[in-house]
Amino acid sequence: MRGSDCNRSATDVAGPPQADGAVTAESEFVLERGAMPLDPEFVADCPYGPGGLLIDEILEIDREKHFVRVRMATHEELPLTREQRAHPVRHPRHVSGGLMVHMTGMVGFVHAYYVLGLKHKDGWIGYGGRIYDARFRALAKPGEPLVLEGKVTQVRRSEASVFARYEFEFFQGKTLVYTGEQSAMWMKINQSDEAGLPSGGELEGRSPSNANASVSR
Repeated sequence: MRGSDCNRSATDVAGPPQADGAVTAESEFVLERGAMPLDPEFVADCPYGPGGLLIDEILEIDREKHFVRVRMATHEELPLTREQRAHPVRHPRHVSGGLMVHMTGMVGFVHAYYVLGLKHKDGWIGYGGRIYDARFRALAKPGEPLVLEGKVTQVRRSEASVFARYEFEFFQGKTLVYTGEQSAMWMKINQSDEAGLPSGGELEGRSPSNANASVSR
């Protein structure tokens, strides 16, 4: 993803998502890179608190390409990292692989909020469905921030659910530290719906037959 995206102009313009998951080139949404600290409304809407969100800046949103790029600070007090029995040679302290996988969910939340318009306050919640591929390319050591990139390659919508398939690349400086491909199911849950939580194959994208499909590459 980085090879084709990072050389674009500093301002990206793209359109709002449509009801069937498609996007248009017309837009009122403009984001200048490096000019978007976290919006308090976005932070408040996240189903995780700041200690689970762990993103400190949104670097790029491209609705037309279903692409997001965010920054994550790294330090020795990160979850799981702080519990490592570190050794400078045999086991240097690093960003945990489990936390990397967790951060794919946070990148997915950024995409859902800003590209798909799915707000937790409106009843939307997402759960990971399947990890198709996860590769830990290099150790990410505390200090230099991570740049987390996510691109949605498939979207299927119904009235109360959205299935999305993602590709992820995480960088520390110029080093690629993690790549992954996985899916998630987003659902709109009514407060009175006690049976609203997913079960069985729902999280794997076995969406209703009346769902609308769109693919963005």
